[in-house]
Amino acid sequence: MDHFNYVDGALCAEDVPLERIAEAVGTPFYVYSTATLERHFQVLDEALSSHMPQRRRLIAFAVKACPNIAVIATLARLGAGADVVSEGEMRRALAAGVPGDKIVFSGVGKTDAEIKFALEHNVGQLNVESEPELAAISRVATSMGVAAPIALRVNPDVDARTHAKISTGGAETKFGIPIDRAAALAQEAAAAPGIELVGLATHIGSQLTELEPFAAAFAKLVEAARALSAQGVRLRRLDLGGGLGVPYQRSNTAPPLPFDYGAVVAKALDGFECDVVIEPGRLVAANAGVLVSKIIYVKEGAARSFLVCDAAMNDLARPAIYESWHDIEPVKAPSSSEPVAPIDVVGPICETGDRFAQQRPLPPIAPGELIAFRSAGAYGASMSSEYNSRLLAPEVLVKGDRFEIIRSRPTYAEMLKRDRVPDWLE
Repeated sequence: MDHFNYVDGALCAEDVPLERIAEAVGTPFYVYSTATLERHFQVLDEALSSHMPQRRRLIAFAVKACPNIAVIATLARLGAGADVVSEGEMRRALAAGVPGDKIVFSGVGKTDAEIKFALEHNVGQLNVESEPELAAISRVATSMGVAAPIALRVNPDVDARTHAKISTGGAETKFGIPIDRAAALAQEAAAAPGIELVGLATHIGSQLTELEPFAAAFAKLVEAARALSAQGVRLRRLDLGGGLGVPYQRSNTAPPLPFDYGAVVAKALDGFECDVVIEPGRLVAANAGVLVSKIIYVKEGAARSFLVCDAAMNDLARPAIYESWHDIEPVKAPSSSEPVAPIDVVGPICETGDRFAQQRPLPPIAPGELIAFRSAGAYGASMSSEYNSRLLAPEVLVKGDRFEIIRSRPTYAEMLKRDRVPDWLE
């Protein structure tokens, strides 16, 4: 469920017509619904608590999905932590009010500077993904005279059954420590200076639409944790990652519900005493945001017709990168009597891949009218760029009948000012 619905013939974000926002900020723009962000977080939290009422848990929002400080702050007020993969993301989480001890720092390539920054700000957990990284954290922490709280990220070699580019739990990927080497590295970590081994972690991919891969990965993780416990290595936390999918196409069967996911988690952890960390991003943010764009032209080609809009692959990269589907709707509600016809929806960038949809059945949409790309709240604005020297789309947050710009569209002068011309060219 989300809070983008037609009211009196106009698509609205909660109680705000999208046309009203377009008049204020121009197009294209991203808009997020506070009510949807809050509801998705609370549904997941309730799903976990209903199955594991006595177990301490942390839902660490994956900042990479939607890194706007206002979005993170909205979730932090509900008790969310943050899963970060860079110093910049950790700075965003801290600025949004997430305490350092509720931040999990993931990623395969943490630098010494990032490790130092995380430890200076009381990071709750550093997920270690390799032997060299463990050595680096030990060295940095020892030089600072502190103990770094770490979890070993285990690669369980489980097929996530998702897109190859967002599958992270297979043996061939760059992520995590092979599960057959986890026990030896855990013993090494437990004895290493400047290291406090607090748990194990895993993350097998994103946009998973089946529960079986989760169950298989969690079973392997708990088995490894039990074996370490038998060897005297006490773990107080298991980080299960994220990855539960969302319904990008409303006409398709929906992915498993958070309640059913919570049951899988509870079953896997049954009998093993530990805290649990979950790192959702897409599940919380995707359907809480849409990208709104204006139609520039309707073009009749030799083989097909095109809706040319003012959003492009630099604004929403997922269709170009992953061949991803986003439902597309006119902001002005179409008449039920209007016929639909297949049409390609494309942007103005000079790439054939700048295409949001091929032969999508849509009602007639005229130049100047608005369309909305659904489920764009995760990996939308966060993956955008200035390719073709296009200005970044602004971001807007809605709460009830109010809206606020939470990232302004830069000016061309601001974009150009970042470049520097050497003195020999002046």
